Amino acid sequence: MECILCQSINNFEIHFGNKNKTYYKCNNCDLLFLDSSHLPAFFEEKSRYLTHENNIENKGYVSFLMTAIEPALSFFKKGMKILDFGCGPGPTLNLILKNNGFDCDIYDPIFYPEIDRTKKYDAIFATECFEHFFNPLKELKMIDTFLQSNGFLIIMTELWSETKPLSEWWYSKDITHVTFYKKSTFEYIADTFHYTIVYENNKNILILKKDG
Repeated sequence: MECILCQSINNFEIHFGNKNKTYYKCNNCDLLFLDSSHLPAFFEEKSRYLTHENNIENKGYVSFLMTAIEPALSFFKKGMKILDFGCGPGPTLNLILKNNGFDCDIYDPIFYPEIDRTKKYDAIFATECFEHFFNPLKELKMIDTFLQSNGFLIIMTELWSETKPLSEWWYSKDITHVTFYKKSTFEYIADTFHYTIVYENNKNILILKKDG
């Protein structure tokens, strides 16, 4: 068996989550990922996403996104090209950025799959999407091809900890949340892809800068 991020072989701890689902924790990169037999089907994923009331009219959702946008703005300059990667069925972050003077393209593999794969961006937001990755290595390689050198990757995903049983962790109970990360996992990602972590809140937000 191979880790879906670092590709280490047979170096895992087994954890049991909600409804006794099996997860594997990689001892090399600390990624925690769901056994493939428990992964949701495409129609289950799409149906779940369509229940979200995530749009610009939802003040709670806008406030939620601002926790990722506000620290990122301190790194931004006018004219930067920005991408919202994994925007979901109701793109909102791009509208918030527009109100702050920035243009932002959108991409979502289910709802907005069309994208110019030759275009490069100065910043990429990945808010609440890393936990959905069935294959984080593949997704990270895709993100990396879109990001300019010295560009910023802004990630929002709840960091997991072994201090509380996985079966009791609210974040793991969403059927579309299948992959979880520690800070050490993002340190591995930064080292592997040649990024530097320039901001973190030790909860759910990290900003990585791609090396020049």
